[in-house]
Amino acid sequence: MINQPISDKTKLNQPNLHRVSKSVNKPLTIWGAERRLFFLALIMGAATFNFFASLFSGLLMFASLYAFARWATATDPQILRILLNSSKFRTLYDPGKREVFRLTGTSIPQKGVHG
Repeated sequence: MINQPISDKTKLNQPNLHRVSKSVNKPLTIWGAERRLFFLALIMGAATFNFFASLFSGLLMFASLYAFARWATATDPQILRILLNSSKFRTLYDPGKREVFRLTGTSIPQKGVHG
């Protein structure tokens, strides 16, 4: 590397830039809701329809879950991934949390009236 011309050294220090289509970075949505949340709303609406034998209850369940899915997608498209992965990791120490403090050990014998 020491004997290389200066132009080769500058080529090594330049980052490689690759064009990426915008669609790669967009979340996959159906009617504005993330696709997994949309299908969850659809399946829960169908299950509610089958369980209660009421079209209104199935549509109401789908509409409410779909509205929640649209809100969650608009707020943070990765919220589903974060929630599902949060159970895999152990909790970290948080000095703001207060846990129950239990005192364990042996009691010190007290001197009685006779002793």
